[in-house]
Amino acid sequence: MKKFKIFFDIEKEEQWLNEQLQKGYRCTNISGLGIYTFEKTDKRHVIRLDYQDYFSKKKFKDYKGIYEDFGWSYINGSWLGGIRYWQKEDDAQNEIFSDRQSKSNYYKRLMGYSFWLGMLCLAASYMPYKDSGLYHEGLWGMKGSLFWKAFLFETPFAFLKLLPVLMVVFFGTSFYKAYRKYSMLKEK
Repeated sequence: MKKFKIFFDIEKEEQWLNEQLQKGYRCTNISGLGIYTFEKTDKRHVIRLDYQDYFSKKKFKDYKGIYEDFGWSYINGSWLGGIRYWQKEDDAQNEIFSDRQSKSNYYKRLMGYSFWLGMLCLAASYMPYKDSGLYHEGLWGMKGSLFWKAFLFETPFAFLKLLPVLMVVFFGTSFYKAYRKYSMLKEK
């Protein structure tokens, strides 16, 4: 079974994947385009996601080895960096972060991820449109049905111009959520 879904929140993605496991579908592959491949299973599994920055090939091999020693199987993710997908049969040890410090470091990495993606979106929103408005400047001088036709035609393009700005807001919110969780772990 294949499902298409796009996530911008790593915790919501993990929750959704675990819901699929509860329904009896084990994840076997995740493409970079948001296509999840599942197979039916009778066993109970759990999936956990981890965000890691760049690893050298040796460090990546060591990273994988540590998790595999504890029974986790690696589903997907680039050795260069990004979200790593880990799955194993459900047992008493279902968490990949064993202590407060490792959980705190995880949220710190997520803050960096959100920050840099937000900055990338900010640059993308500024560069191509720095000298243009959302709508063509002649639009506001049009009258009657010609105005409405032109307005409706240009509206999708206006939304496309706003998309990077909306992504900045989204990644800013994601940064803030990770920061709050990081701060709560640091305070205790």
